Amino acid sequence: MAWVVVFIAGLFEIGWAIGLKYTEGFTKLWPTVGTGVSLVASMALLGWAMRTLPLGTAYAVWTGIGAVGTAVLGIAIFGEPATVARLSCIALIAAGIVGLKIFS
Repeated sequence: MAWVVVFIAGLFEIGWAIGLKYTEGFTKLWPTVGTGVSLVASMALLGWAMRTLPLGTAYAVWTGIGAVGTAVLGIAIFGEPATVARLSCIALIAAGIVGLKIFS
């Protein structure tokens, strides 16, 4: 169950990271509220999962999910470059997440 919670926390991390772009420096009310809610939910869920998962593993998986998801959405939504090098690095992060899950 804790792994599912870390995964959901990672999705909320993606939400607040993408939300930061839409806040325009926290000048837009509703994107700022949504970003704040996502941030609090992400941290709360991560904290809950860390009650049973190792700190380093849970944090690395959480940040990895956030990094991969944010990078992929940056490409899909904001037209960021999808170079072979960039996609390869994203794949390496994803492989690290899977490795931590398998070996923890």
